Amino acid sequence: MNLEEFKTILNKHLESFSYIGGHIPCEEDLILSSQLKDLVFPNPSHVNRWLQHIFNRYPSCRTSKNSLSFETIQNKVLSKMILENGSSLTIKDKKDLITRNLQEVLGEDKLDEVLKKRDLKIYWGTATTGKPHVAYFLPMSKIADFLKAGCEVTILFADLHAYLDNMKAPWELLQLRTKYYEAVIKSMLKALGVSLEKLKFVQGTEYQLSREYTLDVYKLASLVTEHDAKKAGAEVVKQVHHPLLSGLLYPGLQALDEEYLKVDAQFGGVDQRKIFTFSEKYLPALGYAKRIHLMNPMIPGLTGAKMSSSEEDSKIDLIDSASSVKKKLKKTFCEPGNIIDNVLLTFTKYVLFPLMKDNEGFEVLRSAEIGGNVSYRTYEDLETAFASQSLHPADLKSSVERYLNNLLDPIRKDFEEPSLKNLVQKAYPAPVKTKGPAKAKPVDETGPHQLDIRVGKIVSVKRHPEADSLYVEEIDLGEERPRTIVSGLVEYVPPEEMKDRLVVVLCNLKPAKMRGVESAGMVLCASRTEPKAVEPLSPPEGSQPGDRVLVEGYETGCPDTVLNPKKKVWETLQADLIVNSNGEATWKGCPLVSPRGRFTATTLKNVPIR
Repeated sequence: MNLEEFKTILNKHLESFSYIGGHIPCEEDLILSSQLKDLVFPNPSHVNRWLQHIFNRYPSCRTSKNSLSFETIQNKVLSKMILENGSSLTIKDKKDLITRNLQEVLGEDKLDEVLKKRDLKIYWGTATTGKPHVAYFLPMSKIADFLKAGCEVTILFADLHAYLDNMKAPWELLQLRTKYYEAVIKSMLKALGVSLEKLKFVQGTEYQLSREYTLDVYKLASLVTEHDAKKAGAEVVKQVHHPLLSGLLYPGLQALDEEYLKVDAQFGGVDQRKIFTFSEKYLPALGYAKRIHLMNPMIPGLTGAKMSSSEEDSKIDLIDSASSVKKKLKKTFCEPGNIIDNVLLTFTKYVLFPLMKDNEGFEVLRSAEIGGNVSYRTYEDLETAFASQSLHPADLKSSVERYLNNLLDPIRKDFEEPSLKNLVQKAYPAPVKTKGPAKAKPVDETGPHQLDIRVGKIVSVKRHPEADSLYVEEIDLGEERPRTIVSGLVEYVPPEEMKDRLVVVLCNLKPAKMRGVESAGMVLCASRTEPKAVEPLSPPEGSQPGDRVLVEGYETGCPDTVLNPKKKVWETLQADLIVNSNGEATWKGCPLVSPRGRFTATTLKNVPIR
């Protein structure tokens, strides 16, 4: 094969792929780029784009030389292209790529059927609400897998969904936020080396306001019960005391998107599962096919639960500065040896390791005095080292910080462009400050003394009439009459073990309606995300209803009558509540105590208390 023929094949390959080996740089990229740097290609060309990207990412390739002949390099490259090109993968190879690192697949039989006939058509949607954050790297890395497997991928910017979800995106900002999402997600994909040529980008309102779609919304509304609509949106749509009708429409629209985007599968987080099963139930009722559903695990937030675009304290934004990333990671909970609910380990498992080349490991840089540099070839090796405490949390944090900044740097650079800076300011305007005399900043006296935690006894328990996963309990807290408290423990504790059980209750949360039943407190539990497990805390032997629970060393001070939700007192204090390695409930390492003794969890250790 002569040079011109090779250049033509290479250009054609790079039309569909970001790199020689697909969507992740490999050795052949570096070797070939150093050989081709002096050759002339037509402009514009896919090879020129690839060369520029390699030189930006690996500047040494501009000047490096190697001793291999061009024929040897050519054969290595062609071999890699044939090996990695999605069209030459077996059905099993494609399925393995599509499903790797997923938490759950619904419709696996249909996936097998489609792959026997053709490549999969799949879509991923995101509501254009708050600024996207680093957890978005997880679905982006999966999109790279889908493309490598030959899938046709559509990315939906769900602007109408953003408005319907309790108006998280005001109507007048909808277009601006959609433009921001498109710009930042394309920048993310480029930072990961994903070619945009094989992707289709769609804005929801391009088709969701059509006559046909609107008629299907009405048809769906005539079939769906209020119960099913609430249940489907429970993990995704913002839950409020008096929900708007718009939030009930949200799951139906997401179901219809599968039909109107003409896809075989929808991809999303496992928090979307109830919407996916809703879709499987109701689309066939309209005469439409049931789709495949692919679910990735959720990356925990910096303060617990999932990382959310709408919760500022839970996330690291994609255009946060390096100093901001350092500050946020420094405050992130990362207990020595605790591999449960660890946002740093989850990020390395589902984002960093899938992006690494075959011969690359997770590098931890540290001084010789504390063991020197170390490389972990697999995530399992990294997790084992952390669990055994041979890897310190500070070293894990600094390593994740370094890798994360490497991913964010190209995105930050893109958003130095004046037009994109202006877009960010318009899409997310700063809150308007009201004029008036300056007020003295109050002293922050947040502390565990503000929490009214007591021992309670469950005197009755029944299933919530509107929610399959909730109990409605009557709990004796040493007051005139028992309190009604709603708890999401159906999947974890059978009713016969709930009745007459002594539990630990946070009593001064603001009462809140949970699916129509007002809850006047919260049963505190040890909680593990993966594998999912929840266990109510156990009071010491001899405890009585109404016994006050304190944090050792913080016994003085009176609890607030009601915790102020605007000041996020509970959220702030809860971040430091954990069950330690001895199974004892603690706050910042200090045990929770009463005159009867310490509070414990029977089976779960090194987990948060929620």
